[in-house]
Amino acid sequence: MKKNKLIIIYAVLIFIFLILYLSLDNKKIYNTEDLVGKKMNEVDLLYFESEGTFNTREIFKNKFVLFNFWASWCAPCRKEHKNLIRLSKNKNLEIIGVNFKDSPQSAKKFLEELGNPFSILAKDPDGKQSINFGIYGIPETILIDKDSNIVKKYVGPLNLKDVNEIRSIVEK
Repeated sequence: MKKNKLIIIYAVLIFIFLILYLSLDNKKIYNTEDLVGKKMNEVDLLYFESEGTFNTREIFKNKFVLFNFWASWCAPCRKEHKNLIRLSKNKNLEIIGVNFKDSPQSAKKFLEELGNPFSILAKDPDGKQSINFGIYGIPETILIDKDSNIVKKYVGPLNLKDVNEIRSIVEK
């Protein structure tokens, strides 16, 4: 009886070890780089301050579109905001801000304090619509071309190098 127990214990330990060993080689890193070059999904987003929704297909009117996912509670969003203000001066670019899991009062205060670079302001109070964009953290920014293709995705706050890169793409 004792011998059977030992065999079962060894079998269970070998099984657990095998599962752990196989999982070490299984790369489950969430990566959205494969979205670049593909068509943007059509997504319905809620307007931030008014009732109703708009569909992303409605905003591609021979302009580049920059989707920026942000929140007032996000320190890196605050850091990148001055770069969004810089980009908002470009006439070939429309910036859509998607406020992510935030309170409307805090978001309004954030924009009053730092300025509003967004031509359209949307909200995603529960984060469900942002999944359609491949967003898994904020800030994240997606540049879409005039044909609704994803040109580039920026994970983390936009910096001056990113601003210059975006400018060079949209001014071609």
